[in-house]
Amino acid sequence: MTTIGTIEELEAIYGDAGEASIIKVSDRMTAGYRRLVEASPLAALATVGPEGLDCSPRGDPGQAVVIRDERTLILPDRRGNNRIDSLRNIVRDGRVALLFLIPGSNTTLRVNGSAGISVDPDLLESLEMEGKKPRSAIVITIVEIYFQCARALMRAELWNADAWPDVSGLPTPGQLMRELKQDFDAQAYDREWPERAKTSMW
Repeated sequence: MTTIGTIEELEAIYGDAGEASIIKVSDRMTAGYRRLVEASPLAALATVGPEGLDCSPRGDPGQAVVIRDERTLILPDRRGNNRIDSLRNIVRDGRVALLFLIPGSNTTLRVNGSAGISVDPDLLESLEMEGKKPRSAIVITIVEIYFQCARALMRAELWNADAWPDVSGLPTPGQLMRELKQDFDAQAYDREWPERAKTSMW
């Protein structure tokens, strides 16, 4: 296998970035970028820590993050599995990245920045959903924000239902865990999961 070992070798293969790739980058939210954030109900949050990297989906109805100002985003930490991998990383290394997806649009938005975790009571109350407040909120300061080329989503045909795979034969969460722990009750887990999710969404 031939591998690349230097930046110079890499740049020799790919050449210079085009003008559009350079001018689209901003250190704050423009009016257009604000509209993309407001339209996105789902974002992937990437963090880094001593043990390595983590990337997790974050979503809310209508809008995944709250815009505080042109440099600041607020991401409520809703109910999850309590692994708190992302939060552990942020406490020790504030570097984060977000990738926003907008259903039906091939335009995505990327944010690189720094983050901290807030438990301010007024902030958490403002993020309440169906009577439930998040236990914490991730406050992200934008370092750079830019839209992403649409080719990946176009190639994937992500929003084309006719191109979607048949998911009926995919393993269930219970079956996946049964592969890792042979005495795990996969049927009970899968049977109880829908109701558990419905009552613990927020």
